[in-house]
Order: sequence, then structure tokens, then C-alpha cells
Amino acid sequence: MQVTDKELRAKMKKSPAEGRRAFFDEYCNYVYAIVINKLRSCCSREDVEECVSDVFLDFFRSFDTIGKRNEELKGFIGVIAKRRAIDMYRRLSKGMGKTVSIDDDDFEEIASSENVAREAEKTARNELLLKKVHELGEPDSTIIIQQYYYNRTTLEIGKAISMTAAAVQKRSVRARKRLRSMLTEIGVSI
Repeated sequence: MQVTDKELRAKMKKSPAEGRRAFFDEYCNYVYAIVINKLRSCCSREDVEECVSDVFLDFFRSFDTIGKRNEELKGFIGVIAKRRAIDMYRRLSKGMGKTVSIDDDDFEEIASSENVAREAEKTARNELLLKKVHELGEPDSTIIIQQYYYNRTTLEIGKAISMTAAAVQKRSVRARKRLRSMLTEIGVSI
């Protein structure tokens, strides 16, 4: 049985401990799916569990702010989960020199150095793009991430961040123009 945001907010108000438990039960699998999707290639199970715990900790710390804005809880915790997982991925994969034996069953042959270079360039471009999206600030970065990563409509995003669909659409257009100009300044075209 799915619990509504309104019911979760009421539980949090009545008894914060019960509310946190109900919220965790409701969204644990969702958060875990986002985190494991980002971290499966570089992290241990303990790292994934630490990240999931950090997501819920961040969420509960900011719950009062979210509650006042009446945002959609699932969308908000989804953004926190994605950002936390990306941060942990960067931190853990930064100096990670992974050695693989040719005899190992998990060893995959590299087709050519051209593919490796193309993938490295694509990864670097994506990281730069995400960094620039975050530089847009709130709520623009959330709007862009929700729109292009989660394929949410302006109406859904508006409900999540307490704005009208028209306001979300205008902010999205302006944010994309700013993002395009930021990328052009550093010589990147998308």
C-alpha cells in the first residue's frame, strides 16, 4: 500500500520518528535503485549503503524547508539521491587504479583506443555539462535535471517545486539559454 505525501507529512508532524520510518519504508527501494545505478561500477555494497544513508540524512535535515514549500517528496529525494551518488562516484573513482587480469571472467576486451578516447571525451563532456547545470543555481538546475534526466513534464516539475507549469517552462527556456552561453564561453558545443 502506497502512502501519500500528505500522509507522510502528517506522520512527520505527529511523530518525527514514526514519520521517518514510514518515509524510509516508502522510498528506500527508489533511492537504492538510483544510487546503485550510479555506483555499481566502482563501489562496494557498504559504499552504496553509506550513500543511501547519507541521502536520507540530507533529506531529513531539509524536511522542514520542503514541507513549507509543499514539494513532491519523491522528486526531491530523487534529486538528492542522484547528486549524492554522483559525488560519491567522483570521490571513489578519482584515484582508483583498477587492475584486471586477462584470465579474469569479467575481463572485457577493448575494441580500440579510438573507442576509449571517444568514451573518455563523452564522459568528460557530460561531467562538464552537469557542473554547468549545477552552476545555474536553484531552481533552474533542478528544473533542467528533472526535465532532461527524469523526463518529467513542466506540470510535474511545477508541482514538485511549487511553481506553475508556465513559470517552469519560462525558467527552463532561460536556463537553457544561459547554459548554452556558459558552454560557448568555454568553447564547448552541445
